[in-house]
Amino acid sequence: QVQVVESGGGLVQPGGSLKLSCAFSGTTFSIYRMGWYRQAPGKLRELVASITNGGIRAYNADSVKGRFAISRDTAKNTVYLQMNSLKPEDTAVYYCAAANGGEYKYWGQGTQVTVSS
Repeated sequence: QVQVVESGGGLVQPGGSLKLSCAFSGTTFSIYRMGWYRQAPGKLRELVASITNGGIRAYNADSVKGRFAISRDTAKNTVYLQMNSLKPEDTAVYYCAAANGGEYKYWGQGTQVTVSS
């Protein structure tokens, strides 16, 4: 049974940083493309960043380019999202997802990130 579990969310002041983690288990992590999505209240879920099994990164949300960084540690079956210079508009539930060739198939339960003074 594949499991994807996010952690690391919380409350942070504008300009601060958070690092989200996503632990993957149940099958071979190294073959999966991993992505971080987010959904703010009243908005559609959007893909923030992704990383292929070969380590190629993509940042799909222009608003996070230069501030967020996605990475993966195959030895730990974990993918990370380092978020710097956080803004109130980054407030959302952040989801980790895994894909093997096609659509993202496995999803975590989400972790809340709130940016507020």
